[in-house]
Amino acid sequence: MTKRPQAAPYRPDPAILGLGPDFYDPVAPAAFPAAKLRFRNDRWAAAVGLDTLDDAGWIEHFARFRPLADNLPEPLALRYHGHQFRVYNPNIGDGRGFLFAQLRDRDGRLLDLGTKGSGQTPYSRFGDGRLTLKGGVREVLATEMLEALGVNTSKSFSLIETGEALDRHDEPSPTRSSVLVRLSHGHIRIGSFQRLAYLGDGDAIRRLVDYSLRALYGEEPGERPEIRLLTLVVDRTARLAASYMAAGFVHGVLNSDNIAITAESFDYGPWRFTPRWEPGFTAAYFDDNGLYAFGRQAQAIHWDVVQLATALRAIAEAEDLIPPLEAFPALYEAAFRDAVFARLGIAPLDEERDLALLQAMENGLMATGVEIDRFFFDWRGGARRGPSPADEAYRQADFAQFAALLPNFRKVAGSRHRYWSDIAPCSMHIDEVEAIWSRIADDDDWAHFHAKIGAIRRMGDAMAG
Repeated sequence: MTKRPQAAPYRPDPAILGLGPDFYDPVAPAAFPAAKLRFRNDRWAAAVGLDTLDDAGWIEHFARFRPLADNLPEPLALRYHGHQFRVYNPNIGDGRGFLFAQLRDRDGRLLDLGTKGSGQTPYSRFGDGRLTLKGGVREVLATEMLEALGVNTSKSFSLIETGEALDRHDEPSPTRSSVLVRLSHGHIRIGSFQRLAYLGDGDAIRRLVDYSLRALYGEEPGERPEIRLLTLVVDRTARLAASYMAAGFVHGVLNSDNIAITAESFDYGPWRFTPRWEPGFTAAYFDDNGLYAFGRQAQAIHWDVVQLATALRAIAEAEDLIPPLEAFPALYEAAFRDAVFARLGIAPLDEERDLALLQAMENGLMATGVEIDRFFFDWRGGARRGPSPADEAYRQADFAQFAALLPNFRKVAGSRHRYWSDIAPCSMHIDEVEAIWSRIADDDDWAHFHAKIGAIRRMGDAMAG
């Protein structure tokens, strides 16, 4: 489920400069009145050779944004468009963030250090380019939980409080400010291709296709590179959608500018973990029609990938783009099975029996209201472990088929880690998120925040064992 990062030396590689200035704008970071380090992700810093920075050096690079050695000489705000709740918007781009550096990990994978809340850019429009401290805290918690659950997600690398008072409509204001740095496998989005199609720049689309294949997928462009890229994106995004479901996660804003070409999940605003298997559960208070509800996320992501294909029509025939798109449903179903079975710790059998188990699981969860995390915790390793507060629900007829089918599946992941003997599973529901924030807001008490991160990582170790 969780791949632990491996230590590596610092290997700068500002590959994006090879695309040329038509893809980004040099910008200056905001000058913040203060810089108080609240979170540094040392295990991922080690993966890119930055764990040896002391706190003063960390702040110098990730609050003042002094360039890293032999890296980007200045921050770059990336240009893109996108569909936002299915409405095309050509007036967006990096409005409160920028690309700060690019580097390689131990496996040679190109990673970006990008920001959120680092100041205004040409795409800020009427925004102040800032991030609330609460927003930063929430993103750290989301990425840590998703990483532990095996979701391909950006990593919250650094969170620094910046000493400004911000006015927001969705938080009690004025509220505290922060700047977040995230480590991501690329910041090229579906919306990056949409912008070039909107401009009618086929040559730039070809350059971006080649960059995406070489820099982000490690492949040399061959014949029909745009078809190859679309095929890769379809496969990766199907897996992303499936992993959201197995994690019980709702991103909240699956706009095409929020879908990375690598299908790495990122940019967490109104996210939620749904306590129960409720297909209509939404995360964003402004998602009035449930467009990005829990049970509609695969459909939403597939729709976004169709927009990528539409952009690629500038350099490809429509009929050549259809087969990769049509593969999405089957890829999603297989990925959903793999993600659920990985969380249960069992191996697939065959299509018929795998599907029957999945359907029995969903039926039982929806009928009884057992919490998702409790269910996976109780049935880890392919057998009922107890006692549990959900025992009565498991004895009901709604779970009978699941309980009858499960013994047919081979156990492939253990439950010997001490985590599996805990009274309750590690969860990340909204009440706990708000409680963690309240302690920070009211008493500047960060103990519960850091304790939660420790508990999440412990769960991740148990899932990997």
